[in-house]
Amino acid sequence: MIYMLRRRHFSMDTNIEEFLQEQNNLTLIQYSYSEIKKMTKYFRDKLGHGGFGSVYKGKLRSGNLVAIKMLANTKGNGQDFINEVATIGRIHHVNVVRLIGFCFEGSKRALVYDFMPNGSLDKYIFTQEQKGTISSCNWEKMYKISLGVAHGIEYLHQGCDMQILHFDIKPHNVLLDEDFTPKISDFGLAKLYPTNDNTVPLTAARGTIGYIAPELFYKSMGGVSYKADVYSFGMLLMDMAGRRKNVNPFANSSSQIYFPSWIYDKLNQGEDMEMEDATEDDKRIARRLIMVALSCIQMKPVDRPSMSKVIEMLESPTELLQMPPKPFLASPLERVEGHTIIESSSISESSSFSLSYNSMIQSNKM
Repeated sequence: MIYMLRRRHFSMDTNIEEFLQEQNNLTLIQYSYSEIKKMTKYFRDKLGHGGFGSVYKGKLRSGNLVAIKMLANTKGNGQDFINEVATIGRIHHVNVVRLIGFCFEGSKRALVYDFMPNGSLDKYIFTQEQKGTISSCNWEKMYKISLGVAHGIEYLHQGCDMQILHFDIKPHNVLLDEDFTPKISDFGLAKLYPTNDNTVPLTAARGTIGYIAPELFYKSMGGVSYKADVYSFGMLLMDMAGRRKNVNPFANSSSQIYFPSWIYDKLNQGEDMEMEDATEDDKRIARRLIMVALSCIQMKPVDRPSMSKVIEMLESPTELLQMPPKPFLASPLERVEGHTIIESSSISESSSFSLSYNSMIQSNKM
């Protein structure tokens, strides 16, 4: 067992070293682990954590603040580390977080990013105490954030030599700078493909349940392509428009359990969401976000727009948008938000997916 573990770590380290040697065109700074410790004041200010590891606030010698992601024990020959350096390390866009440098020293792996003082978008959607900053009536700011995220995804799909598919678009992975300009982050699941590839070979679902496109579970829906990110963006728009998580098994009304289905029926009947102190402009923005979102979450990839078309729709007057067909929406028992699948075994039976959802719901009730 000890031999096997050592062999695995050796293979992982060799894989990363070979990758870094091949990246001659990267303009990233390689930091030592001792420098990382000094920058974070020995990891004093923790910003958050997840399955990938933990994020700490740090300061460069120049005085600039940074966010430092310390990766936990990585899987897949350090593929998450490689994915982030290979993708975000070579691109620059106003709506993509900037990678400054990295640390690769023994078992220590870290990624150093620009610090985003306003944190991640999920805090302003799901957390009540944050609503004073992006309040329920500040729809113009939420709209600008949605448009910025759309521009960032479009750049990943069309603005690089290789198309970059993110595969984990969600509010937690949208960071906000001091001006609330959104920055797409966390490229640990990203994949690079030639721009002329219409579909990409994936053998397992990847992403966060509740935002994963159905074709990653059900091959009959169509091949996996950049349209998977379009679907995830649609679910993110639903989060933003509804100021709520899209699956709410504890809702008072069973019709509100799955928000996209509920809101489609309301809009199709000429009704609006219940919005406190909302102006007519606010209602138009909310309706626009939802109509674009419904176009993005069509079940078949071929029925979803490209990100260029999404931007065009977001920038169009709400009155000119046509109501899309009602998506063939998955059962609420087949969707749950907030859990990440990373190269998991292929999920082909909806019953197993429903069972895992039910078990998580029951654990939350306890």
